[in-house]
Amino acid sequence: MEYSPPPLFRQGPSALARLVFFVVLALALLISDARFSTLEIVRGVLGAGLYPLQRAALVPRDLFMGAADLAVSSTTLRSENDRLRAKNLQLSQQANLAAALGAENNHLRALLELSQRSSTQSTPAEIEYDTRDPFTQKIVIGRGSQQGVTDGSPVVNEDGVIGQVTRVFPLQSEVTLLTDKDQAVPVQIVRTGLRSVIYGTPKGDSLDLRFVPISADVLAGDELVTSGLDGVYPPGLPVAKVVRVDKQADTAFARVICVPIAQVRGARQLLVLHYVNDVPPRPAEPDPVAAAKEAKAKRNAKPTDKAAEKGVEKGTSAVKAPEKTAEKSAEKAAEKPAEKPAVRAAGKTARAAQPASATSGARKGERAEKADKSAQGTKP
Repeated sequence: MEYSPPPLFRQGPSALARLVFFVVLALALLISDARFSTLEIVRGVLGAGLYPLQRAALVPRDLFMGAADLAVSSTTLRSENDRLRAKNLQLSQQANLAAALGAENNHLRALLELSQRSSTQSTPAEIEYDTRDPFTQKIVIGRGSQQGVTDGSPVVNEDGVIGQVTRVFPLQSEVTLLTDKDQAVPVQIVRTGLRSVIYGTPKGDSLDLRFVPISADVLAGDELVTSGLDGVYPPGLPVAKVVRVDKQADTAFARVICVPIAQVRGARQLLVLHYVNDVPPRPAEPDPVAAAKEAKAKRNAKPTDKAAEKGVEKGTSAVKAPEKTAEKSAEKAAEKPAEKPAVRAAGKTARAAQPASATSGARKGERAEKADKSAQGTKP
């Protein structure tokens, strides 16, 4: 019977030989994978095959984590919920503020574009509060005389006319709105060029275009702008839009109802215009009392001038008359040198009478000269 050792004790290659073999094999695989990537496919196949085993190995961990999440107390969840609600409220407030700032930014940009388009200087202002009188349409802005605001300055926004400054204080000003019953603005219809005056109404919600004849071409939807004829508002500013036209046969004027283009009550930021009118002022009307006195003085001065002229003419003729008489008598005496005694006596009588006539003529001349001087003295 042949003897052989049991399989457990069978001897193969030695342990050293095995160690060397596996070390060499590992080095060869490492070198081939690093240089030539020969084991990528093998690694992918092994990863796909071992993935279920990996998930199965991670099941205890997932169960533990799930149990930990389920073990979270309701107090922690409630506190976390309250914190998230507060944060949500804060974020919503910030979003609303950002929207308001965006709208205000657009509004101010529109105001800036309006001030750039306008040829007049302007001062930005903000509404502070309304007046206490409920029967008037007035507001108070935070700009006054120290900022250059003057009484009567027009107030506008990016849409159109808002009102007019009626009272000025050092740091504040009172603005009468366009819809006030005592406010009037000269306007012009853009489509037809018809000029008229628009007034506020007691209710303060609409405008009334007055003094429009029934035959005038006015339609609903017509836009009204400032005409600039009053010297207060610059021409071309939008004011209102026509909404209804009522024409009645028993009246000479039509009733035209308008609404403001700008939001008179909704505006917050405004522009105060410093408009300077280049049109020369109207000529002053003459005083009727002074005109009557001047006309009366002219009527009184005309007869005096005529009397003076007549006195001068009379004085001149009185002076010329004795001169002519003396010349004629001298000529006659020279023509008759030899005369009879009676004739000589008559000649002596004539010569004696000649000085008297000359004297009387001279006196008349002096009187005429005095009348002339007095007439010259009475002339204005």
